[in-house]
Amino acid sequence: MEFTVYILYSKSADKFYVGYTSMSIDERLRRHLSNHNGFTVRIKDWELFYSEKFSEKSEAIRREKEIKSWKSKVKVQLLIK
Repeated sequence: MEFTVYILYSKSADKFYVGYTSMSIDERLRRHLSNHNGFTVRIKDWELFYSEKFSEKSEAIRREKEIKSWKSKVKVQLLIK
């Protein structure tokens, strides 16, 4: 099984969202854009800006936590570039 760490961006909210998934990134984005509970529910213009693949779930979780720990929009923007 493959795991993906991804970064979404909303232009209207000027916010990034970092997550990981084992499903296809297209399906995960579709779910973020649909009606559901959670942080991304109110924003409807999420776009995929970055992704990394991992073979182990633990690696993906570690990377997601690392990116989230930055708490810096500038560092996330540098990673995306």
